[in-house]
Amino acid sequence: MTSLNQDSLVGVEPLFSTIRIGALELANRIVMAPMTRNRADADGVPSDLMVEHYAARASAGLIVAEGTWPSVTGQAYCRQPGIATAEQIMAWRRVTDAVHAKGGCIILQIMHAGRVGSAQIKPEGVETVAPSAIQARGEVFTDAAGMQPFDMPRELSTEEVEAVVNEHRQAAINAREAGFDGVELHCTSGYLPMQFMCSGTNHREDCYGGSVDNRVRFAAECLQAMGEAIGLDRVGFRINPGNTFNDTADEDSVATHVALMQAASCIGVAFVHIMRAPDPAIDAFALAREHFSGGLILNDSFDPSSAADAVREGQGDAVSFARHFIANPDLVTRIRKGLALAKFDRKTIYTPGPAGYTDYPTAAE
Repeated sequence: MTSLNQDSLVGVEPLFSTIRIGALELANRIVMAPMTRNRADADGVPSDLMVEHYAARASAGLIVAEGTWPSVTGQAYCRQPGIATAEQIMAWRRVTDAVHAKGGCIILQIMHAGRVGSAQIKPEGVETVAPSAIQARGEVFTDAAGMQPFDMPRELSTEEVEAVVNEHRQAAINAREAGFDGVELHCTSGYLPMQFMCSGTNHREDCYGGSVDNRVRFAAECLQAMGEAIGLDRVGFRINPGNTFNDTADEDSVATHVALMQAASCIGVAFVHIMRAPDPAIDAFALAREHFSGGLILNDSFDPSSAADAVREGQGDAVSFARHFIANPDLVTRIRKGLALAKFDRKTIYTPGPAGYTDYPTAAE
């Protein structure tokens, strides 16, 4: 257990005021960030462990459930959940019912991996696709064959891109059927929307490539389609200007992300979930305040005190925590009472089973 300086806990009250972001009613400003944890079954169906895990963290003002594929083509990792089949929808419903029964609010992050993945992960015959046929440098763990290089992707045709946009529309509909209060489009970490956004991974010559407006078109169209399906006030997106994860590079990341935020503002989605930029020269939070008109959820490297300061100073409307929520299912209570925060075990972040997932005790326990 790591003890918090009690003096640092003075003034965390801003985290405990209520707020409405779009259609989402948050009981506090403490958000659980989406975290890939690989606890679904081999077919992407959420497990009993996932029901227990999310229900235990329902005191968060908002839970953003882990990146979930809209179609099996978009699967990145072993034991990653989907939201494409009736069985997956029914299993997610058990998760959302459990969270709602405890008074929580939960949305689903929709994550199409694009070129990130391996044929050793997806069902036989399922292709890996991307904006352009450019293989990502790096490897991914597979249950079947250990570490494997990322697949060489096939370039999507213009008509296929439009079909993938519709997959996101259907994923949003499925998420609502599963009981989620909304959805978040994953637009960072080198997955499909970011692959379209980045000049290094998008060499297309159609309306989805070339200019910055064309490169953000795919993400914007997904947001529009999802909003039309379930209501713009239930849709948000996650970005991280300057991010180069999964071998992505852009000639001007700031300009690209500004273009997406401006497009999203025009569309009218509810929020942006923005991560602190890895490059200290980029003030991602200031960019969001300047170029996006909806709600702002801030993320990355916050502790309770700095999170409260950020809300108090108007940097954002809420702050999301990832690592702290792994080992502290009662994080909200611990922050409120000034209790010590437990440390998580890195070795069990992605392993199957309850260890490091549902066995972290609350402070009371």
